[in-house]
Amino acid sequence: MSLWEYKVITSGKGGFASPALLEKYLNDLGREEWEIVHFHSQPDNLLAFTGLVRRSTQRDWSLEDAVATAAKAEAEKLRAEFAAKFQAAASNAPAAEEKSPSFLEEKTAPNDGFRKPVDTSSDGDPDAPEGEKDEWDQLNEENELPTFFDALKPHMRRNQRGPGMAVGLDYLAKKWDLSEEDVKGALVECGLQIPADDNADPVYVEYDGDLFWVNINRRGELWINTREKPRPVFRVVQGTRVTPEAAVPAGAEPAAAGSAPADAPADAPAERKPEQQNQRPKQGGAPLPEGPALLERIRPHMRRNRHEPGGSGSATFLSRALRCSEADLVAAFTKLGLVVPAAAADQPVTIEVGPDLWWLNLDSRGGLWINGREKPAGEATPKEAELPLSTEPAAGQAAEPATDRPASTPGSVFAGVRLLLQETKTGAVAGKTDRLAEKLGKSPEDFVAALVAAGLKVPEKTREKPVFVEHAGEIFWLNKNAKDELWLNAKASKYPEGDGEGKKPAGRGKKKTEPKE
Repeated sequence: MSLWEYKVITSGKGGFASPALLEKYLNDLGREEWEIVHFHSQPDNLLAFTGLVRRSTQRDWSLEDAVATAAKAEAEKLRAEFAAKFQAAASNAPAAEEKSPSFLEEKTAPNDGFRKPVDTSSDGDPDAPEGEKDEWDQLNEENELPTFFDALKPHMRRNQRGPGMAVGLDYLAKKWDLSEEDVKGALVECGLQIPADDNADPVYVEYDGDLFWVNINRRGELWINTREKPRPVFRVVQGTRVTPEAAVPAGAEPAAAGSAPADAPADAPAERKPEQQNQRPKQGGAPLPEGPALLERIRPHMRRNRHEPGGSGSATFLSRALRCSEADLVAAFTKLGLVVPAAAADQPVTIEVGPDLWWLNLDSRGGLWINGREKPAGEATPKEAELPLSTEPAAGQAAEPATDRPASTPGSVFAGVRLLLQETKTGAVAGKTDRLAEKLGKSPEDFVAALVAAGLKVPEKTREKPVFVEHAGEIFWLNKNAKDELWLNAKASKYPEGDGEGKKPAGRGKKKTEPKE
């Protein structure tokens, strides 16, 4: 009774790429003595199939087969002997001593391009002579393998947290099919030191012009890093300190501060004391100009004011731009007539220089700023205008009826608050009354009362028609927005001074109109 072994064969879902590959696969099954029991191909792809094959576990062996095998071995033996004799006769050399072929040589097929099997019968004998090594043996020799540092480089990637490249130890262990302990042992043998924690200082090892070191991150992962060794660009030498007395020759008078010796070249720097060598010069050239020339000098370095019309610039920035100290610049401002406020909340004092108005103020961090803007035509200097916020009679005076008392002069009120108004997108200027009162150091009620005394009217509703009051070529009015906030507005008037004062516009729409004649 025969014993069989079975195997399922398949070409895969896509089948073979060509009929030649399918034919070769079936021929290989036949050489291995497999017999196809079932074969099923797909209707839409004849190169894709599944099947079942079998072969007997007891090989058929007959006397004829044994004779044929022995004859083949004897023929190969004789052929090898004749080939050796023919080669010896052709070289006119004495015939070499006949050496009985080994069992492996007898069974070896003729040179058909396959590698010759290696005789491993004497591998266990340490005294046995070394045989001829083939190419496979030479590849396993230690001198043919790359060094540990060279084997690292193909797996390294750019370091995201510093210069150079890095690779994880666990990644190397998977790529090299080694355990992490073996890789750690290789690190130690190559001179690298494994740190104890992530705060340990790295220990560098140099190889072929590169630095290598190992670090551990917060998750406990080991990383191998490398980068190019820095090249020195200078050599450190120790200088000799010279005292000021030793720097002056005997019999020579010391030079004045800031001046060079008489025999020094024109472009040689003046000798300075050691304590002055690291100090920045207070002034880098000509002295600061005085008067309006100073303002013209700093005007190109000023930028647009964010809170008020005009330009501004900090004393710190301007001192660097003018190459002078901040104290010298503040002293020049004071000499010009500008007043430095004591606190950020102090009311700035404005002075008039030509057609412009200038003043100083402090920001919330104590920095000093200079501000300037063009003075509108007909506007009085706020320094000279006083804001009449009190409508009560003075001590010793009788109170007059409100109907007989004339309205307060609007000029002083509007002149004092005009500089505090900010430009809007419509071309006018405006300011919230609460914020304006805070800048003036008054309460909102007193400030609104002064505006009402000047002729303005507080609207009761959002869309109520405003009352316009003209001053210095501009009209002023009050309005309320949707948040019930009271705002003071001003813009240029189209009428001669005095013609539109105290008048109301005849009609209004979405855009406020000016009074008509």
